[in-house]
Amino acid sequence: MKELNLHLKDTEWPLEYIDHDRKIVRAIVFDDQENYNFVRAKRDDDFGKATLIETSGGGVEAGEDLETALKRELKEELGAEVEIMHKIGIVSDYYNLIHRHNINNYYLCKITSFGEKHLTPDEINEFHLSTLKLSYDEALREYNRCANTRIGKLIAARELPILKQAKNLLDRKKNR
Repeated sequence: MKELNLHLKDTEWPLEYIDHDRKIVRAIVFDDQENYNFVRAKRDDDFGKATLIETSGGGVEAGEDLETALKRELKEELGAEVEIMHKIGIVSDYYNLIHRHNINNYYLCKITSFGEKHLTPDEINEFHLSTLKLSYDEALREYNRCANTRIGKLIAARELPILKQAKNLLDRKKNR
């Protein structure tokens, strides 16, 4: 299956300028029962007050390759060791409010084990990150529910096509 390559614009805030790119890794993470694992963020910042669902992941550090960054982020946020199954694709999107262009590299990952999470102080104190385990249909409903805020609309636009592609990949794998 061909990798997705999406280019999205921020339609929620006006574009003044973009002054930096951020390379990001994210994953649709599933278990043996095909439950999906996400993070929930509760934020009250420049983007507004919102409770959101999002794939686990984060920024790639200098000198770090994508797969190493992905495994580090999933361990930190979910406490999960994973097997990287497939690259789903890249979503290029913008956060005009903070003048940033995001280059999101998405993967499909299967959980091999769980351990302790290692959240940063900002993830704990600013975003109140927690984890969610949802079925595919529950995840769709949750993304649509969270799209009632401006930042939630941007995240849902970025992640719903990825979630649907991941489901297609898993369905194909089952039918082989």
